[in-house]
Amino acid sequence: MVDWDRFAQEMASLARDLLARDSVDATLERITASATELVDGCDAAGILMLHGKGVETLAPTDQMVVDSDRLQEQLGQGPCFDAARSSRGERVFRIADLTGEAQRWPVYAPQAHALGVGSMMGFLLFTDDEDFGALNLYSRKTGAFTEVSELSGWLLASHAAVAFSAARTHAQMEQAVSTRHTIGEAMGILMGARHVTEEQAFDVLRHYSQEQNVKLREVARRICEQGSV
Repeated sequence: MVDWDRFAQEMASLARDLLARDSVDATLERITASATELVDGCDAAGILMLHGKGVETLAPTDQMVVDSDRLQEQLGQGPCFDAARSSRGERVFRIADLTGEAQRWPVYAPQAHALGVGSMMGFLLFTDDEDFGALNLYSRKTGAFTEVSELSGWLLASHAAVAFSAARTHAQMEQAVSTRHTIGEAMGILMGARHVTEEQAFDVLRHYSQEQNVKLREVARRICEQGSV
């Protein structure tokens, strides 16, 4: 029987801990580690990013997670691909026994079972255009995940989605500030070297970026490092 009062306290503590993390990677690692601690039956966890047909594994707690994700990428089939393509907007999937899924995933299911996957659950974290993110939980045993496990996982995923979004936003803001600083420094170098105005210096950056098909921040970085384009 689940001690829900204790679980609620652990979730509240986790929420505070997640928001205190200083990087996206640290946030994700805390999320996946918490899954193995808080969700009954969970032996391993990871966050899968699906970019079109490409797969990226973030913060895996076990090699089995990486191997399962790579297998889905190689075969182009599996529960995460189905969830990403679902027109019903399903946010959770729970597979009690992977050996019984040969009809849905005739190649993935037996090979994943050979990797040691007995059962698994997945929780949608976000979708962004063609990108898809999910928190995936694995057990080496069949029938390991119950309705209580699913509820615990869903609550964890809800906290994770908020913390992940906040961490990504913070990282993007830091990158934007860094980029703006680099562009400003590069413009200053051009203004001094070519005796041009601020507007003209920016036009030089933009023209070179378009002509060479290189991002503006990369052009600015080169100028800062080399002193010229």
